[in-house]
Amino acid sequence: MNSRILKKHLKYIVPEMRLALIREPGANPLPINCPDDIERFVEPLRHYAEEYFVVFHLSARNEICNYQIVSHGSLAASLVHPREVFKGALIANSFALIVAHNHPGGSLTPSREDLETTETLIKAGDLLGVKVIDHIIVSSNGIASLRETNGYMWT
Repeated sequence: MNSRILKKHLKYIVPEMRLALIREPGANPLPINCPDDIERFVEPLRHYAEEYFVVFHLSARNEICNYQIVSHGSLAASLVHPREVFKGALIANSFALIVAHNHPGGSLTPSREDLETTETLIKAGDLLGVKVIDHIIVSSNGIASLRETNGYMWT
């Protein structure tokens, strides 16, 4: 069976998926060079009463080209799986990611789950070729960069 006949046969059995990326005009993106540069993007997370986990997709020039709200959790937890984090990144053709989540209670100290999630995402990103640049914790008291406080995870 040649490929043309196979394609024709499969066309009736399996729906064909097509991907279209649409770029809307907007402001020129600014590069993210340090955690302070991401602060204005994550500022709204300071005010939420539940945890949100957000992924910022970066271009090769470290410019934010897209974002995705991956999870909206409870007062103290938000479920995150690498599949959801990287699905959007691959579709957006992201070069790298910065992930962020908020702590509604005000703490900037990463929990054990925060550290485990970060390690898992770093490993998954290495396999997929989409680097995780940083994990930012946001609270009403400011922001904390896990890359700055727990840099050993990236070595």
